[in-house]
Amino acid sequence: MENNEIFDVTEFKDIKEIIYNSSKIYSENIAFTIKHQENKKISYENITYKKLLEDINKLGTAMYDIGLNGKRVAIIGRNRYEWVLAHLSNLLGGIVSVPLDKDLQYEELESSLIRSKADAIVFDEKIEDKISQIKENGKTNLKKYICMSKKESYISIYELINKGEELLKDNQNEYVNSEIDENNMNILLFTSGTTSKSKAVMLSQKNIASNIYALQSVEDIKETDTNIAFLPFHHIFGSTALIMMLACGVKTVFPDGLRYIKQNLNEYKVSVFVGVPILVEAIYKTIMKEIEKQGKTKLIKFATIISNFLLKLKIDIRRKLFKQIIDALGGNLRLVISGGAPSDAEILKGFNNLGVITLQGYGLSETSPVIAAENYNIMKPGSVGVPMINDTIEIINKDENGIGEIRVKGPNVMLGYYEMPEITAEVLKDGWFYTGDLGYIDKNGLIYITGRNKNMIVLKNGKKVFPEELETLINRLEIVEESMVFGLPDEKDKTDIKLSVKIVYNKEMVKEKYVDKSNEELYNIVWEQIKELNKSFPRYKHIQNLILTDEELIKTTTKKVKRQEEMKKILGI
Repeated sequence: MENNEIFDVTEFKDIKEIIYNSSKIYSENIAFTIKHQENKKISYENITYKKLLEDINKLGTAMYDIGLNGKRVAIIGRNRYEWVLAHLSNLLGGIVSVPLDKDLQYEELESSLIRSKADAIVFDEKIEDKISQIKENGKTNLKKYICMSKKESYISIYELINKGEELLKDNQNEYVNSEIDENNMNILLFTSGTTSKSKAVMLSQKNIASNIYALQSVEDIKETDTNIAFLPFHHIFGSTALIMMLACGVKTVFPDGLRYIKQNLNEYKVSVFVGVPILVEAIYKTIMKEIEKQGKTKLIKFATIISNFLLKLKIDIRRKLFKQIIDALGGNLRLVISGGAPSDAEILKGFNNLGVITLQGYGLSETSPVIAAENYNIMKPGSVGVPMINDTIEIINKDENGIGEIRVKGPNVMLGYYEMPEITAEVLKDGWFYTGDLGYIDKNGLIYITGRNKNMIVLKNGKKVFPEELETLINRLEIVEESMVFGLPDEKDKTDIKLSVKIVYNKEMVKEKYVDKSNEELYNIVWEQIKELNKSFPRYKHIQNLILTDEELIKTTTKKVKRQEEMKKILGI
């Protein structure tokens, strides 16, 4: 199966070219809609592509004026227009952008600022306390502190924009005329993890621009689309997806929080979004719950059989047949791209059955990020699609089932890890990036991820268990909110491993169906369901131990479970 280009798109060498091109051809399109809320009064502000570039150039000109040309500027805060402005102002002026996770603990934040040698920071007013403490401690290299909104103690982005406007009137065009070296490090990005484990990934504008070109070539994003920015921008999947939307002339809106997903989809008539599996699954489960409440589960199943039969005859009635369901999601939702972790194939299939095309992609921070994805022509729930058009993917050191480590070569592969030459040399060899992920490629060229090399559990008999595979099936149980499969040494035979699972139960479900049950009774109900599930697994994959809790698993901001942290908690370390 070939991964040929589907859409005819222009390839740009850097992000500056992308933004200038969009500002020209989508000049009056709305790039962003910003919601303003004062007390109970809500208003909306539209930012056109023309104004976006004007704001970038004003801010960038002022940043050059205060001495940030050629420097490093960290950005920290929630997804908002000011975050976008700071990031793009950095990139269009060749300033190194250092996106940081807003949820970092103080010590991790300070450490990241020290390690990145950031000269300035643009920050959200919500974390002013942490920033003030960092300024007071004086351990970092920070010389400039810029707040995303007006604050008495700090200069704000908008003061700089006003200053930049005056400078541009005086023909100070150094920023606007700056040349971009697309091969230089322009983004320094910390991977998820604790301070000692996190690595700073060095990315160039060529890395990002090449990935955006590859995505545009195969994914059907239209300039009439409205995208909602669910993924945190400090994560490369979030910021690359944002720039891809800008490359396509799309309108982007900002969510009010996970609790307001349904409301925001309706409010903005969202047609497309990029999300992580936990978000996609939450939306799908909300739909299914509503269908069950209305007693329409059998009716929907029957309608799905009919629509899928007609689909084979090239007759697509899905969006008409399931109009009521789609209307509950705003009525316009047509495309969902899921990535960041493996998605449940059943949920992807469920969305597609309704006529909301839901595709899965795969990548890493080190690959800017996408290296493989499904598209309209190539879809198979369970797979992550085919390589991007400018990437080569190989499976090496295969076992008897054809499963081995995935390696990739392409223009989106990182420059390396910052100040970590030995660790860089372990993963970058002759232009190949060794992902540490395990998978296989089927006869049609579709890629399947089976798990992380470091997460794989090897039993005494040599059999290999991929926890992610079992977790997908366990998470389908109605009572399960999330789960983590792990190995514990057998008490009788310390050389053997006992497969175990920690399950977080769904509180809402328990309130609805098991409100009168004690913790012990609830445990027994879940254990019976696990034993039933075990019957569908080979004997060596049987779960032998269960931990049940209502406490959420420890996760990164992109909702990946921190397995090592969880294991420490389980073992009481």
